[in-house]
Amino acid sequence: MQIPYIVDERPDTGLINSKLGIWIFLASEIMLFGGLFSAYVFLRMAAPEGDFAYWGTKLSIPMATINTLVLISSSVTVVLSWASLKMKDFEKYKMYMGVTLLCAGIFLVIKYFEYTGKFHHGIYPSSSTFMGIYFTLTGLHGLHIIGGIIVMGYMWLPIGAKLWDTDPELFTNRVETAGLYWHFVDLVWIFLFPILYLL
Repeated sequence: MQIPYIVDERPDTGLINSKLGIWIFLASEIMLFGGLFSAYVFLRMAAPEGDFAYWGTKLSIPMATINTLVLISSSVTVVLSWASLKMKDFEKYKMYMGVTLLCAGIFLVIKYFEYTGKFHHGIYPSSSTFMGIYFTLTGLHGLHIIGGIIVMGYMWLPIGAKLWDTDPELFTNRVETAGLYWHFVDLVWIFLFPILYLL
């Protein structure tokens, strides 16, 4: 028995199950990060004057800027991978999804060097309230990046991509759902970048 509404839209919502599910999941993620962003604001307001600004100077704006450009580029390529499937061009899908995964990997490598640079200089989450927040927010975001890599990597590898041969529309829907998650991850970073590195 086939599960209903995995290809056809539900009459009550106008969405397929996976898209409805990802929007509900993303709503919970917004509450998670919203709570953490709110905690950051309240802790910053309560901190001694100049404390957050001082610790903010310990962050690398050039590395974060590169990571921002990398993630924005990955948002473009994940859309192009989905659009390629809509145009029945599987090879272009493979190329664009591969670039998306490469961008995600570059982001994590840069973040690794950023973290190890802090540790090398004796800066840890326990060093200050700001650093505790910094490592919590960026670490949680990094875990979301890894989750995206796992899902998109599965659909890029032959084991996951073989669904294209049997049910291309279902496969395209899955790529679109993963893309929505990836846009959310990128959007979180677009908020993290200014509040941690620039303000």
